Amino acid sequence: MALARELQNKVAPEPQPAKRKRSKWRAVWRNKPLVIGGIIVLLVLVAAVFAPFLSHYGPNSVDTSSVLQPPGGKHWLGTDELGRDEYARILMGARTSMVVSVGSLIVGLVIGVPVGLISGFYRGFMDDWIIMRIVDAMQAFPFLILALVLAAMLGPGERNAMIAIGVGYVPIFVRIVRGQVLGELEREFVSAARMIGASDWRIMWKHIFPNTLTPLIVQATLAMASGIVAEASLSYLGLGAQPPTASWGTMLNTAQGYMGEATWLAIFPGVAIAIAVLGFNLLGDGLQRWLDPRRRH
Repeated sequence: MALARELQNKVAPEPQPAKRKRSKWRAVWRNKPLVIGGIIVLLVLVAAVFAPFLSHYGPNSVDTSSVLQPPGGKHWLGTDELGRDEYARILMGARTSMVVSVGSLIVGLVIGVPVGLISGFYRGFMDDWIIMRIVDAMQAFPFLILALVLAAMLGPGERNAMIAIGVGYVPIFVRIVRGQVLGELEREFVSAARMIGASDWRIMWKHIFPNTLTPLIVQATLAMASGIVAEASLSYLGLGAQPPTASWGTMLNTAQGYMGEATWLAIFPGVAIAIAVLGFNLLGDGLQRWLDPRRRH
């Protein structure tokens, strides 16, 4: 009896729920890429959503008496060749970038996820000789080149840029989902679901698809970063947002003609692109560390 009491006293008590929650929050705050990236992304989203309310000037308001004014005074980031406020246009450019990036991400997910699920689940001739060969052919082109070719075929405009970038995402999501499905098919719960008579559709979406969400979330965050660059690149080349719509790419295109007398026209849009891309990349890295137990420490 004495030995039993002694062993019972040595056993550590189970952690309380409150302590577990505190430890989870500590782990989040220790994940610096997640915190810093989350803050940057939040600021970019706030700028995109509330752009009209964060500036006294409209992004397309022309003031011929304030042409090419340097930063300072009434215009915090200066004005462009038409006297438009650069700060207001940077904010509205964030909205354009987010709309196109999110829209293209949705296009990539809507096409890529079902194709990846079906390809990995059924395999066979359709998977090996048709779907994956198309994916290989698309991935033979760099992502930005593929988006540029598709945008040139579809014509200029935000909607066409959105479709072009989204189609460029498709092979990435197909490969990620297919790889996850191939791994999940070997697990016992799939065999158990088949034994109880579950349909292929139910097994795919109810049992396998939820297990693909972690890599999909991480890749979607990283895709937002590449989408921002792609949107700016297409707009710079005249294949994305069209004037007078404010876009970081079109602002850089305009700035190249005034590099000698108004360098701020190129600096601020470039910095905005760099900060937004950095934020989403940090957030993606942080999410990968947080969602993958092997990388938490």
